[in-house]
Amino acid sequence: MVKKVDKPQTNHNAANAADPFRSLASKASYIVGTKWAFSLAVLIIIIWAVLGPHFHYSDTWQLVVNTAATIITFLIVFLIQNTQNRDARAIHLKLDEIIRAIELAHNEMIDIEKLSDEELEKMAATYERLRGEYESRSQRKEKRGAKPGATVEQKAGD
Repeated sequence: MVKKVDKPQTNHNAANAADPFRSLASKASYIVGTKWAFSLAVLIIIIWAVLGPHFHYSDTWQLVVNTAATIITFLIVFLIQNTQNRDARAIHLKLDEIIRAIELAHNEMIDIEKLSDEELEKMAATYERLRGEYESRSQRKEKRGAKPGATVEQKAGD
């Protein structure tokens, strides 16, 4: 049974316009993840390597690529982390909504990402124990001739 709830109205364009960093981070993360960005990076390295003999493989020649790579990496890490954090938050909210909407789901699973590591370990142990109990019940049913995971109706029809 699915519970009906009014959907919140969101304006994605207004949200991006209100936060230029989020917009920049999303676009930059998308761009640096394309094959064209990778191809450009490879081309720059090839050009740099070809120019090595011209500059006699000097310290300045090496410093140029090392400095550029360090600066670009430093900036890209923050942009990608921002995008990852936003994506993870959106996925958690979607999963929370699914859990909330399904009547038989365990609502205590909502927001478990905010629990401590110890609390998550206890919860994982509980679900591991439940899985073990299910498997042992399935094995007992198989020995009695029932199909594992079969419903009452399926067993009655056999």
